[in-house]
Amino acid sequence: MDSLITAASRALAAGDPLGALKRVALRDDAPALALRGIAMAQLGEHGRARALLRRAARAFGPREAVARARCVVAEAEVALASRDLRWAAKALDAARRTLAEHGDRINAAHARYLEIRHLVLLGQLEQAEGMLAAVDPGPIPAALRAAHELLLAGIAMRRIRTGPARAALARAGEAARQSGIPALAAEVENAQLTLQAQVARRVSRGEERPLRLEEVETLLSSNTFVVDACRHVARQQRKVISLVKRPILFALLRALGEAWPTDVARDVLVARVFRLKIADESHRVRLRVEMARLRAVLRPLAEINATPRGFALSPRNARELAVLAQPIEEKYADVLAFLADGESWSTSALALALRTSQRTVQRALDTLALAGKVQSFGRGRARRWLIPPVTGFATSLLLPPALPVD
Repeated sequence: MDSLITAASRALAAGDPLGALKRVALRDDAPALALRGIAMAQLGEHGRARALLRRAARAFGPREAVARARCVVAEAEVALASRDLRWAAKALDAARRTLAEHGDRINAAHARYLEIRHLVLLGQLEQAEGMLAAVDPGPIPAALRAAHELLLAGIAMRRIRTGPARAALARAGEAARQSGIPALAAEVENAQLTLQAQVARRVSRGEERPLRLEEVETLLSSNTFVVDACRHVARQQRKVISLVKRPILFALLRALGEAWPTDVARDVLVARVFRLKIADESHRVRLRVEMARLRAVLRPLAEINATPRGFALSPRNARELAVLAQPIEEKYADVLAFLADGESWSTSALALALRTSQRTVQRALDTLALAGKVQSFGRGRARRWLIPPVTGFATSLLLPPALPVD
């Protein structure tokens, strides 16, 4: 490796992409193409970066398996940064194995962290946690140790575990300082600010107030009966009843929870849940049927009592009841929550993360674009969607499909 390539590599490792480009910008040999691709990625030019990395991988000879594997890992990182979640996971796994077999433990560990980050973005926390537990962060450089701790913190925050999240972020901050990379230190700082952001609202006894992640954890660990409108479950400490697949029942439960300790009139329930302005006897019969189903589902945790004008919810073993709602509620809030991280997303990536069809996501984005809430750039497969981050809110923490039961 010549002196310019060595100097460019050191500049990239220190987080100085412009310094690296000054040394290799006019070269088209394979190592220079790879370094130019990484530099462009650090500057945010993801499309150009992926093209350069692919050229570099083709330019390396058949005997340079390690160099080609490093290009694959770099391209996967760029794809992840640009929220292209459909990149070839098998190719990344093969590259990681190649690097490990040739003794490149650092880049092999980096590839593993990319796989874990991909799983976290898709909400597959169990698998991500298992893979992360198998990685030993001891012998790797400070920058990768910071990435390890950031992943631990991200999973802990999505698990609503603020204690482990704070500890992991403290270790990440120390590792970032040791690495000397300003961008990494800024990423840790942003993660720490997330802990202080509003992630939910508590509605109880006719009053509403915002909650930070630590306050959500305190609420869920208390003896309060919680109607969780973020995940469509009812819970009291370790007892959880899921209504994810029964939206009518959950809508009834939420209406009763928001009115607690008073009752809700039958006509109000019909109008809110069935979206009807005028209720006739058939709708009242349907309401009684759905209420009976809800009563049976909630029997371990609460009772539903009929009153002269409607129905009232009564927890069995709790003195308090609270509705836990998202900080911002509107149509397509789940799409906005993903876009609120400030990154640009493709419709295919959003469809994967939301576990829905790409066409459904496209309709949602078109509606939001007409309302001026999202914007796009690029065309065809290169089209990306984004919004400015919502100041003071951390909606992405509400995205996991279910809360832990224990």
